[in-house]
Amino acid sequence: MMVGRDGELRRLVQLAEAGRPAVAVIAGEPGIGKTRLVAELTLGLPTDTKVLIGHAEPGSLSRPYEVLLDAIDGRPGVSEAVLDELTDPHRSPVQRLHSGLSLLADQIGNAPAVIVFEDLHWADSESAALFERLADQEGPRLLIGTYRPDEVSGRQPIGALLARMERRHTLTHLRLGRLTEADTAAYVASALGSPAPYRTIAALHHRTGGNPFFLEELLRSAPDDIESLGDAPLPWSLAEALRRQVESLPADIRHLVEAAAVLGYRIPFDLLAAVTATGEDELIAALRELVGSGVLVESGEDEFSFRHALVRESITGAMLARQRRRMHEAALEVLLRDDDADPALIAHHAAAAGRYDDVVAAARRGAPLYLSIGSAYQALQLAEAGLDEVPDDVELLCYAARAAWLANLLDDAVRYARCWRDRATDVSDRIDALHLLIRVAFDADEPAELSTAAHQVERLVAGLAPGPEAARAMTALAQGMALLGDVGATVDWADRAIALADEFDLPRIRLAALVEKGVAMTERPDSAPAGWAILSDLVDEAERCDEWVLAARALNHMIQDLPPSLPSDHGDLLERMRVDAERAGFEQMAVAAYYSGRARLAVREGDLAAAIEALEAGRRLNRGYRRRGRRADYHGHFLTGLYLEAGRLDDAAAVLDELRAQPQPVATAIPGLALHLAARRGAPEVGAWLDEFLVALAKQSWRDGEQAHDLISAALAADLPLARLDQLRAELIGPESWDQHRRLVDAQLDEAHRRFAEALPGYQAVADEPLLMPAVGGTAHLGAARCLLALGRTDEACRHAEAAGSKLASWGGWRVAELTAVRAELGLAGPAAAAAGERGDGLTRREREVARLLAAGLTNAELAGMLHISPKTAAVHVSNILRKLAVSSRTEVAARLGGSGD
Repeated sequence: MMVGRDGELRRLVQLAEAGRPAVAVIAGEPGIGKTRLVAELTLGLPTDTKVLIGHAEPGSLSRPYEVLLDAIDGRPGVSEAVLDELTDPHRSPVQRLHSGLSLLADQIGNAPAVIVFEDLHWADSESAALFERLADQEGPRLLIGTYRPDEVSGRQPIGALLARMERRHTLTHLRLGRLTEADTAAYVASALGSPAPYRTIAALHHRTGGNPFFLEELLRSAPDDIESLGDAPLPWSLAEALRRQVESLPADIRHLVEAAAVLGYRIPFDLLAAVTATGEDELIAALRELVGSGVLVESGEDEFSFRHALVRESITGAMLARQRRRMHEAALEVLLRDDDADPALIAHHAAAAGRYDDVVAAARRGAPLYLSIGSAYQALQLAEAGLDEVPDDVELLCYAARAAWLANLLDDAVRYARCWRDRATDVSDRIDALHLLIRVAFDADEPAELSTAAHQVERLVAGLAPGPEAARAMTALAQGMALLGDVGATVDWADRAIALADEFDLPRIRLAALVEKGVAMTERPDSAPAGWAILSDLVDEAERCDEWVLAARALNHMIQDLPPSLPSDHGDLLERMRVDAERAGFEQMAVAAYYSGRARLAVREGDLAAAIEALEAGRRLNRGYRRRGRRADYHGHFLTGLYLEAGRLDDAAAVLDELRAQPQPVATAIPGLALHLAARRGAPEVGAWLDEFLVALAKQSWRDGEQAHDLISAALAADLPLARLDQLRAELIGPESWDQHRRLVDAQLDEAHRRFAEALPGYQAVADEPLLMPAVGGTAHLGAARCLLALGRTDEACRHAEAAGSKLASWGGWRVAELTAVRAELGLAGPAAAAAGERGDGLTRREREVARLLAAGLTNAELAGMLHISPKTAAVHVSNILRKLAVSSRTEVAARLGGSGD
């Protein structure tokens, strides 16, 4: 399988399909996936493409034309006479080179071809010369060379070859890096057929360093239990292959390598010198040799690490236990004398040396340190190392619970928060434990746990005198009420906490209470502006107090819920939120919420393709991990909704099927999406889905105006009976619904009942309402245009249709289909539209970029590769461009842009 190489593969496919000569070189360490990338390329090529692949082997430098001979070995039609000329040492080098070119010409002819020279770092000079000459030839062929950068020197033919190629040719140089942790998660999920837990992924990524070959070998020999993958022993064959990298080293350097392997992932120069009693000059010389041989890399100032963590593992696995323990003891003694030593290093060596009191001390010192710098998972590992020795330690349970929550390990967070609460020795600790447990229980979708914890806090509050503890408990209770959906109680408890915080000078508690109050107030239309103001005002102070979680929460809520017109710098807020979340180590908000925020910004800008692109990118990063709780698939519901907007119904159905297999904290989520999909498809079961949705809705205490508009629109498209539409409206719109959504939905129903005069003012009132997204405003303008047309007021209808076109300029799907129908009815699809098309009116900056590439003749696949987007997103851009320019072909796009000077 191949993961994490989509961009590189798209680029190679683009070159292979270009129909002109092209040269690409692929660089990367052993096992990184160069050969796999070439194989994926060749699998997808048209059947008439000729493919020749030759490999150089160690020792090829003494065998002329080794790569060519390997490529044509066993192929039919190889001329024995020309083959003899190629291998005849009495012929001149020029004559033999021409023989090689002749052999290739006989095999390829004028057909499209991909010619691959694998492992050029081992290639002989004649093969290098042949590669260079092939690069000069014309024809529809792609020439590819692969090599390992660390094995290239000026003494090898490839060294001079690459330098000349860079000067003389347009060279596509693809450098394959190691897999990211998210890529590793995707790789494991693909190999095993299901996602693995985060701890397993983190361990595998750490052990393999993201090298696909090592990862594949570990998975091949792994036990069936996914949980044990991270600790699975090295396969014997792999361990032996890794150990051979150091067997040829001199004995004194091997001793240093063993010591370095015991010291761990990071190897400080001074620590290695102290443990091995090696002088500085001698150690520098040895390290230079180890770096030069590729065993170690210089990872920082006076710090080294193994190029591959599995090499370290294979070395320590071959050492005696007593030998390892003595080195750990020596390292520990050195570290304990250094006040600035990393607590994680101390804990690691103390545990291996059997010095458990030192483990606990390091955990207590190091866990809060790692939390303070946003390294939540490292803090959790350190706290757990201490808890292995003292399971009831309240301080370590506090660190473990907080770190697990921030790292999005919800099962662990719930477990540690419970233990912290149950073992708390004073009221203050118990309040803090319950405060966190309330949040974690909500995120883990454990409503009973959430309710129990909130009521426990409520009982505590009743017995506390006014003071810091009461203020903290009230803040915790405000959060509990918010998560239980009681807005009034939330504001009340938050106000009481704020009053105590002001009285007793408790700025951090005041900030926490303000966040709960501000978020709660935004839930109600009448108090939302004041709530947004509270959140906006507290962010600066939260950042000054290093309360990064509170700052990130406030910013995230503003990004998700602020109307498009308030404020204008949503993008800056999003980036600020991400930075604050990263400082806190708040994994879910720094990654998942960030991509959701990007999608919401795109929706606010009226760019549907960009919104889908953002969610698809975020989902790719998240899907390889086994998650649970309210956001097991953080982007799935939003993405399904946007697929429905865009008319990508099969994509919506696919994501919806995945969501069905997960617990749903919102009862109406799946029935609502299923109803929308069935309506858009015109499926006969739409009535049944409506009934199921209404049953679920009856169990839900709140109503969503956006959902009301979406479902009423879908139901209208499905031609549901008017009585059913009225029933749906009555259930979807509640007292807490925003006026803008109520007026829009009522206007839609009035229009459906042919009450055009009543519908018109409703549409007009909300069409340019800043609280509504541009696409929704565009639909309101279209409704007004249809009503005006029905009332015989054509000129006014035209103005509304043009306003709708402006709002929907970068949208798509059913809203644009309605726009097209209205424009056609108004006669606006003729010369005026064509003139607008010639000017390129309505094209976004991204669409202009795509249009220029279209005009240059690129296919959708080539567009996707060039712009690093999915082919489906490219297709959406193309569709929007053709619609906006009022043309039907790519040739016409070129003519339009040529006429407009683009």
